[in-house]
Amino acid sequence: MIIFNEAELYGLSIHGVGNKLQEEGLLISDVPVHTDAIMSELLLKYYSQPFKNEVYYQFHHDTDLKFNEVYSYASSVFQDSESLHFQSIHLAKHLYEKSDHPNIKSGELHVTYFKDCLVDGELTDAIGIFKSETKETYLKIYPQGRKYSVERDDGININKMDKGCIIFNIEQEEGFRVMIVDNTNKTGEAQYWKDEFLHLKPREDTYFHTHNYMQMCRSFALEALPGTDKIDQLALIDESAKFFKDAEVFNKISYEEKVLQAPEIIDAFDSYKDSYKEQREIPIFDEFDVNQSAVKKLKRVFKSVIKLDRNFHIYVHGNREMIRKGYDEESKSHYYQLFFNEES
Repeated sequence: MIIFNEAELYGLSIHGVGNKLQEEGLLISDVPVHTDAIMSELLLKYYSQPFKNEVYYQFHHDTDLKFNEVYSYASSVFQDSESLHFQSIHLAKHLYEKSDHPNIKSGELHVTYFKDCLVDGELTDAIGIFKSETKETYLKIYPQGRKYSVERDDGININKMDKGCIIFNIEQEEGFRVMIVDNTNKTGEAQYWKDEFLHLKPREDTYFHTHNYMQMCRSFALEALPGTDKIDQLALIDESAKFFKDAEVFNKISYEEKVLQAPEIIDAFDSYKDSYKEQREIPIFDEFDVNQSAVKKLKRVFKSVIKLDRNFHIYVHGNREMIRKGYDEESKSHYYQLFFNEES
């Protein structure tokens, strides 16, 4: 859990970063931004409120971690917090070099230093790197004597962050503990914030393992469950979700015995797991502590829904025997029979 209640905004530098492909250039600030207590509190809310989940990342580099630019600059700031503005200039230049895709928007790069963040019970400092790209139009209404005047202005909505990254001064040797937000340019080559600029990989913790295994179970049910129809697929997805929800520790043997049950399905699952792990190049463990935050987040993905043309949606919440599929020769169409005890 991340708590910013006692955190303090210690430093802030802002630079303008354009699209390099469009030759929009850089606007480097000569000095940091100075804020009063009220503005610092407002900015702290803007910077911290989007980071609510428990998904952590780490910096990495294919050759050596020290060659990751953002990791290197962040390490220097944690060694000397007074170097924040100097290192923020390096960050702005690095971001500009990576802004070479036509979908990347120009904007302002905010680099901040936070003191006294509480991370999973541990008090630590943090560095924030944010980019504001979207401007919204606001109306300013104010009285002038016995009348009102209206003016328009463009600005940032403090309840909507475009891109963000918070680097906690924890686990430096492994690449720090990092959280990210990216609400724009999520597709195609424009996914540069996480991969090109920050160069992050998921931190292999309980959230990581729970999320990966649940996604694999869902994919198996939809793609590789042998000799089954849609109802059986959704029943397996529903049973898998219930298993993770009720388990404190995931155990593959227990999962196979309680959920998969049939030997041929277990064999198919084992084969699918090996190929899934190899194709995606991610570790899949057979035993780990279940992270209930990951289970809760994936709950909406695990919804068991049968979509019938554009007419009906059937939500299946369990008990495979209460729904049956058939085919009507007269109308040349499929149908479902639904059995129930009570109607509400």
